[in-house]
Amino acid sequence: MEKGKKKIIESVPNFSEGTDSTKVEAIVSEIRNTYETRIVDIQYDSDYNRAVITFVGTPEAVLKANIAAAKKAIELIDMNKHYGQHPRIGAIDVCPFIPAQNVTIEECKDLAIKFAEAMTKEGVPVYLYEESATKPERRNIDNIRIGEYEGLKETIKTNLEHKPD
Repeated sequence: MEKGKKKIIESVPNFSEGTDSTKVEAIVSEIRNTYETRIVDIQYDSDYNRAVITFVGTPEAVLKANIAAAKKAIELIDMNKHYGQHPRIGAIDVCPFIPAQNVTIEECKDLAIKFAEAMTKEGVPVYLYEESATKPERRNIDNIRIGEYEGLKETIKTNLEHKPD
């Protein structure tokens, strides 16, 4: 790592809302209002009913922004009424922490775990995937999304291998 250079993380959370711009803007505001973050891109897809927000910032700021945005998404998005072509298991479907500058993948994994702990305190089941996976079969997110949101509660009850992290 280069001495004196700021640590920067990229994050690309996907939210299960792609048709209501008011809800998406409320979620984006949580990120935008977090000191030391910068929005890079916002994409909506009405067919998938999904918003993908790309932003960067210091590790602490990215963690804080993702927690705030996730809480807002959970507050605003009713998954019982959600529809869309893309497989999903929650109001915030994925929340990757990606090394961008002067950061290791291990530091990103630590942030993912802190994010998971914060969401668990909110009563939200979390599955760590890719580099943060706690089980080999969870590296591929498609294995986690089996049954999607509608089947998640039953799967958690009946399949010990599918318990949240």
